[in-house]
Amino acid sequence: MITVEVVVMPSKKAIGGAAAVVLAIAGGIIAPWEGTKLESYQDSVGVWTVCTGHTGTAGPGQTRTQAECDALLESDMGEALAAVDRTISTPLPDKTRAAFVSFTFNVGAGKLQRSTLARKANAGDLVGACNELTRWVYAGGERLRGLVNRRAEERAVCLEGVRDAGQSDSAAASVGVGDTAGPWHWFDVATSWFRG
Repeated sequence: MITVEVVVMPSKKAIGGAAAVVLAIAGGIIAPWEGTKLESYQDSVGVWTVCTGHTGTAGPGQTRTQAECDALLESDMGEALAAVDRTISTPLPDKTRAAFVSFTFNVGAGKLQRSTLARKANAGDLVGACNELTRWVYAGGERLRGLVNRRAEERAVCLEGVRDAGQSDSAAASVGVGDTAGPWHWFDVATSWFRG
């Protein structure tokens, strides 16, 4: 039996869906490392924080509901994604983009913009950009074990995205001479399998 795959150009809604996938992956990194506290507190370097790593409007004596925390996390991740998309001009695989969102959520858009990570990514060196993540393990001049572990996870997700994209590129490159990986490529692959 042959399965037919229909190729359709993505709509704006689908593009929004791609961002949702990236944010879901990033949230899976961010939430466990940040944790969620409904009452404000000072982080390891004295920055007022509330909810899931929210610092923008945090201050002493604040208490938030879980719904407020969820909304703040969604907003903060959206801002981090927008910063990544403004700063990195090279197309990024979803997992790589998500790792950069987690990183930006943690360090801020300004540090991303001035980073070697961004320069390497924009030069097309995504592996080098992913490897830069492990350099960002200091807060207040002190190497923090939590940051070491978080950056290791971000790097692993980042490199997994690059690897997955490389495998997709390899599959596209394996198309026969003169062929393209266009909408009829599935037919060529299926018929070559039947031909042996």
